[in-house]
Amino acid sequence: MKTYFDIQQLLKRFGTIIYTGDRSDDLDLMGEELGELHKMNMIDNNDYLQAKMIIKQEKSRIARR
Repeated sequence: MKTYFDIQQLLKRFGTIIYTGDRSDDLDLMGEELGELHKMNMIDNNDYLQAKMIIKQEKSRIARR
């Protein structure tokens, strides 16, 4: 997993599609959903940590604009 799109595809496997029209809000919701999936042991720790890192990088990139 390396991109925002990869996270979307991961969530899509669990029936979750997130699109609010605001990328920052989407990232927040994705982070919450990932946390829930991780808590329920539906995704492994490595995927969870990679996805959270990508979200953090994307949020940082958005903040610099």
